[in-house]
Amino acid sequence: MWSIPESELNVLGDVRGKDVLELGCGAAQWSIALAGLGARCVGLDNSARQLEHARRAMAAAGVDFPLVHASVENVPLPDASFDVVFCDHGAMTFADPERTVPEAARLLRPGGLFAFNAETPLHFICWDEATNLVGDRLRWNYFDTRSTDDGEAVNFSRPYGEWIRLFRDNGFAVEDLIELRPPEGARTTYDLYVTYEWARAWPAEQIWRVRRV
Repeated sequence: MWSIPESELNVLGDVRGKDVLELGCGAAQWSIALAGLGARCVGLDNSARQLEHARRAMAAAGVDFPLVHASVENVPLPDASFDVVFCDHGAMTFADPERTVPEAARLLRPGGLFAFNAETPLHFICWDEATNLVGDRLRWNYFDTRSTDDGEAVNFSRPYGEWIRLFRDNGFAVEDLIELRPPEGARTTYDLYVTYEWARAWPAEQIWRVRRV
């Protein structure tokens, strides 16, 4: 959402020659960029319309890789097929982590990296239904609230300790948790997600890096 330092953008490391799966790829901007760096990419999304955008973007970029129309909670691909599984926000917020984390573990080879961006628990529990905005008050039960449904989308979240236990229960070791903070003067087109001032004071997004052991 917000611009972040280049050091934090490089969370996938060297992808040259690696098999990479993007969950919730949308128009596949990330996979197109990674293919340009030498990755062997597969993009997956549950929206046929988004995959049409992805095909056009791939053709414009002069790259080609498989696109899969499926849910991230039930991926129709073989076990241990990938070196890297990653997601930019959507799939790990709009799908149930109790199902997506085991799927990522199944799809990764030993030593493989699972990296994803998602809504933070703090952003989740500060959501104000009356205004449809994130405020500066805690409005949801941190321990008991697992999902919300506004009639248009279901959002999932977990307390930090439960994220860690979920990773460990599925054979992952935590390497890093990056709590994103926009640099001074950053701008975004996603200003309804949180304001600049909010994101400078509290983390609205997080990047997890966990390794399949």
